[in-house]
Amino acid sequence: MYPGPVVYAQEDDKVIVRVTNESPYNITIHWHGIRQRLSCWSDGPSYITQCPIQTGQNFTYEFTLVQQKGTFFWHAHVSWLRATVYGAIVVYPNNGVPYPFKFPYEEHIIILGEFWMKDMVQIEQAVLASGRAPPPADAFTINGQPGPNYNCSADDIFKIDAVPGKTYLLRLINAALNQEHFFAIANHRLTIVEVDAEYTKPLTTDRVMLGPGQTLNVLVTADKPIARYSMAMGPYQSAKNVSFQNITAIAYFQYFGATANGLSLPAALPHFDDNLAAKTVMDGLRSLNPVTVPKDIDRNLFVTIGLNVQKCRSKNPQKDCQAKGGGVMAASMNNISFSKPNISILEAYYKNISGYFTQDFPGVPLKFYDFVNGAPNNPPNDTNSLNGTRTYVLDYGTKVQLILQDTSTVSTENHPIHLHGYSFYVVGYGTGNYDPDTANFNLVDPPYMNTIGVPVGGWAAIRFIADNPGAWFMHCHLEIHLSWGLSVVLIVKNGEGPLERLPHPPKDLPRC
Repeated sequence: MYPGPVVYAQEDDKVIVRVTNESPYNITIHWHGIRQRLSCWSDGPSYITQCPIQTGQNFTYEFTLVQQKGTFFWHAHVSWLRATVYGAIVVYPNNGVPYPFKFPYEEHIIILGEFWMKDMVQIEQAVLASGRAPPPADAFTINGQPGPNYNCSADDIFKIDAVPGKTYLLRLINAALNQEHFFAIANHRLTIVEVDAEYTKPLTTDRVMLGPGQTLNVLVTADKPIARYSMAMGPYQSAKNVSFQNITAIAYFQYFGATANGLSLPAALPHFDDNLAAKTVMDGLRSLNPVTVPKDIDRNLFVTIGLNVQKCRSKNPQKDCQAKGGGVMAASMNNISFSKPNISILEAYYKNISGYFTQDFPGVPLKFYDFVNGAPNNPPNDTNSLNGTRTYVLDYGTKVQLILQDTSTVSTENHPIHLHGYSFYVVGYGTGNYDPDTANFNLVDPPYMNTIGVPVGGWAAIRFIADNPGAWFMHCHLEIHLSWGLSVVLIVKNGEGPLERLPHPPKDLPRC
């Protein structure tokens, strides 16, 4: 199936999924947004919490949805296979617990995706071998369908049949690989009621922006004249000098009584580089109720995120070093590009096997400078990063504040940063260089998220309590940036209590 099957569950359910790999490639499945309370072994990122499931093998994922409900999704977490291996997870509230908004007439899942006509593993290998940026997608898709703007699928268009006067809940999921996206419905307003599977105060807008890995629940009411209205998905491209797909994917929000083969009213999407449109929605997001934000911070971390161009070390530079200045593209956190090991970091940590990772990721940049306006930018002479499988270790119960700062080496860009194993409060968000003296923090009702779009040329401040032991991946959810090394692993140590310790690994944990 494409997209894959939906996993339906209720809050606090135990979920058991047996994954059998019938593909020719190594595979793992990540349950995006599920906090994996004491079940880090089932989180899924390859070589971080497990070795991949090899061809013909299987592995059973088990986890409990502890105090979690809303819209999540699952996807492959090996190579670029998540381009086509993904599906929704819908977790309903417990019986008798209502939504904090009027019950909708219907619910619909809408998954945004990207599609390539070639084998994704071969594309990734070719891109990394060349040292250059990846090719744009051949199409954007809404629930697997590109829609009428592409010459391949004029008859295959996802459609919602709308009853006039009724309100619909749309569960939006961005499962795209390398592109962030705007979404809008012609002539209709969207009311955001949930972000990353956490309720928000209602926020009404004409359009939304989702980075890969982000989910949004929106309400839309069929209160316009009877017609066929376009649901449109187009690119948000904040980096400069990058080629991207610019053909809009279309689905239909079609009222009963509308002419079946008539024209659809077009949806107005922002210009592809409209940074303000992306920022405006984020500025308005608030948790539904006041929340308990960690106040007395134990560990202040400052992490720069951005791109690099490494010096060419190939004997065949014309073939292997096609980035700017004859270099090789890379990406980093605190100017360290993450190298995946060839066994699972969690297994090496749990079994105390040395030699596969170090515990010396720096909690602050190795060098401070004007990150947004004065970054080194003479590739590849001053744009190199260090390489290493470095982790950062936190004691159980540590109250963490993490500043994520975009940099302008190669280009500033909006980076969707995802943290496995946790949700976090986004207490601050702004453009330019982070300045603790002028930053405005919301410590009353900040949104609770698992993937934050760090704004182009800006910063985000997040807070969480490290109370879930394990090895947790934090990375950019633009897959090319992950391939280039824009990631780190946070190791959270065991606590003292019986429910504060990571259990033994499952017996069927895949072997490398």
